[in-house]
Amino acid sequence: MHLEIVTPEKKLYSGEVVLVQLPGKDGSFEILKNHAPIVSALQKGTIKVKSESGEEILFEVNGGVVECKKNVISVLADS
Repeated sequence: MHLEIVTPEKKLYSGEVVLVQLPGKDGSFEILKNHAPIVSALQKGTIKVKSESGEEILFEVNGGVVECKKNVISVLADS
């Protein structure tokens, strides 16, 4: 899966991942390969990313929106 995390100021991450855990408005959720298409609002919290190499990366966000479609995940974070 390809993940892009961007804020109004800069691109935080772009790369291939195996798992993304996100702080949704109604609770935390994960996106794995071949996830159904989804658009969701995000609340303040931590985005956890597991890269293909097994590295775990954490990003703190103050909210935003995520879209997942055809194994491409786009996160538009407030900051």
